[in-house]
Amino acid sequence: MAAPSGRSGRWLWAALVPATLLCLAAWAAEEPSTADFDVRPGGEVHSFSQSLGDYSCTFTYSAQGGTNEQWQMNVAVSEDNLLFSCSIWRPQGKSYLFFTQFKAEVRGAKVEHAMAYSQAAVGAQSDIPLKQEEFEVTETTVSHREGKFRFELSKLMIVAKTPRDEL
Repeated sequence: MAAPSGRSGRWLWAALVPATLLCLAAWAAEEPSTADFDVRPGGEVHSFSQSLGDYSCTFTYSAQGGTNEQWQMNVAVSEDNLLFSCSIWRPQGKSYLFFTQFKAEVRGAKVEHAMAYSQAAVGAQSDIPLKQEEFEVTETTVSHREGKFRFELSKLMIVAKTPRDEL
């Protein structure tokens, strides 16, 4: 397709190019984002957060034993902007830390589905889910259930529904 010609065509082209660039910039800003962070033992409460557009995910925890472990958080928004996802996991699979508490909270969306795992899939190993009684899911959080959680955590997955403007 050729560029529009003539006076009105130049105006259209001049308006179209910045609008297209703006849309591309907005699209690029919504690319999934992955960040590395250390899960630190010592019994203190720590948090790690990541945002993408209007949505954010915060992982708060307390752990004991061992040394720092490298973990990752990935946040993404679906192409149709209807779902926000947050994944928190130890890429090496199983965590050797003893978690005394955990909570993952999403802002800007409502949890539609969530799952917690004691082991994350790596190589020939599979994800091993926590028992349903070990954690609880609310409208905006996934957290350990006091007295039921068995102190093992290696992965959290959250899919949340974004607010939808009705016409």
